[in-house]
Amino acid sequence: MKPSPSESEDVLAGLLEQLLAEPHSREPDWDAIGHDHPEHIIELRELWATAMIAEDFGSFSDDVGGVPPTNTLARGDADRRSTARFTLPQQMGDYELLEEIGRGGMGVVFKARQKSLDRLVAVKMILRGELASAADVTRFRAEAESAARVNHQHIVPVYDVGEYEGQPFFSMKYVEGTTLAKRLADGPLPAREAAELLVPVCRAIAEAHRNGLLHRDLKPSNILIDHDGVAYVTDFGLAKRVSTGSTATESHERAGRIANLTHTGAILGTPGYIAPEQAAAHRGKISPATDVYGLGAIIYATLTGRPPFQAASPVDTVLMVLEQDPPPPSMLNRNADPDLEMIALKCLQKPADLRYPSAAALADDLEAFLANEPISARSSHFSQVISRAFRETHHAGVLENWGLLWMWHSLVLLVLCLATNWLQWQGKTSRMPYLALWVLGLGLWAAIFWNLRRRSGPVTFVERQLVHVWAGSMIFSTLLFVIEAILGLPVLKLSPVLGLVSGVVFLSKAGILTGSFYVQAAALFLTAGVMAVLGRPDMPQVGISVFGIVSAACFFFPGWKYYRQRVRQRH
Repeated sequence: MKPSPSESEDVLAGLLEQLLAEPHSREPDWDAIGHDHPEHIIELRELWATAMIAEDFGSFSDDVGGVPPTNTLARGDADRRSTARFTLPQQMGDYELLEEIGRGGMGVVFKARQKSLDRLVAVKMILRGELASAADVTRFRAEAESAARVNHQHIVPVYDVGEYEGQPFFSMKYVEGTTLAKRLADGPLPAREAAELLVPVCRAIAEAHRNGLLHRDLKPSNILIDHDGVAYVTDFGLAKRVSTGSTATESHERAGRIANLTHTGAILGTPGYIAPEQAAAHRGKISPATDVYGLGAIIYATLTGRPPFQAASPVDTVLMVLEQDPPPPSMLNRNADPDLEMIALKCLQKPADLRYPSAAALADDLEAFLANEPISARSSHFSQVISRAFRETHHAGVLENWGLLWMWHSLVLLVLCLATNWLQWQGKTSRMPYLALWVLGLGLWAAIFWNLRRRSGPVTFVERQLVHVWAGSMIFSTLLFVIEAILGLPVLKLSPVLGLVSGVVFLSKAGILTGSFYVQAAALFLTAGVMAVLGRPDMPQVGISVFGIVSAACFFFPGWKYYRQRVRQRH
């Protein structure tokens, strides 16, 4: 039977987890992997390349050391053999395995009957059985421990943890019904039905957070729905323990033990529902806000029938998560409720502190929506508007690649402007010396700049946008001499326009990178006025030097800031 898209995605995520846990100093054996998993080899290679790009943003180690599974690649046939002996129905100690109901990258789940209590349960077993590494087994048991740690009526409870003929397993409540993913296969849900379904899910995740547990893999396929329409959270395979303030030594030891097992695959999660800080760990700490993002992604899916980010391949999906904002649900479903849309988009903010402060706060807003009361997602206090305008965006991390280059760029600008002013003081009225200085100077520097940037790592989509804006401003600076000639104006007569153009460039950077660049934009707009005044015959001809000093400062100080930030990240 052909696996469903969600099952195929889970298997792909498991394979990628194993692949990325291997030392990165050597190229994976793609021929062996392709032999065992031909249906996933293309997407697997693309995702592996994406992970290498994402590591330029931040380490996938999630602030902990990994425990790399040994000999975990190219074992697809062995995986199948390890579970092939379960010809169903099959006796397994106190359990009678009846049918397979789910399979992912790490485990397989059976519907079973517990004979001693005469009840139906779900039994999850490690996929590779006796071939599993010590890290695989420890992580599998950590999943059972994580799920058992939280006692909440909307989290699937764990009943028993054991081992049968050397194969670890745990049993849990059997939820007869469907999953939210299967419900959404038929299209979006009505807004009120979606909110009523997800309020208890949010409360369940809030309880997990109070117990120091992050789920980190929230998606529709991990939300079970019984025949009464009651939702349950399941699959804590990527869960991470965090401190809740109790017994510091115990918390540290347990958190380290479990976190060591979640390494790369845990941070990757599921591409369409992954939080950006999971894809680029150093840009944001994994926290309860990560699960709030996952809950928002589920709400988004109930409004649109699809995840917030969806592309032709997983690699494109992950890059969209890192670089783009999701389209508003109303663009995909004209009947999407505007208030529920606002709630979803608030959860999906890339800066974690712009999301709901907790899963409980999200549940409160969903309940306010159901009660036809104002929702906090529409709050727009003046202080919030101002603080958001001047904050960094999720793209600001690319500036760490530009810090040193911007400091050099500030020097080049200053030298060019001072040399131009020197030509002016020497009484040069011909445009050719000025044109040669700017064309050769800027052209040579642009080539050096771009070559140095490409050597420092992969160039992102947003960097290509910024380079185009910057290149446009440099082309404008040189063509200004041509425009002056066409208009019959003296050389440097239009030089004050340089301040306006440079101000517009920083205005664009403020919207894309960080609102602090509004200060540079304002300074350059003001400089344009000062240059116009200094351009009068009775004033000292120092306007182009003033522009050079101000523009150099606009590049140097943020360049110094982000250069130091990158150095700190490396150490």
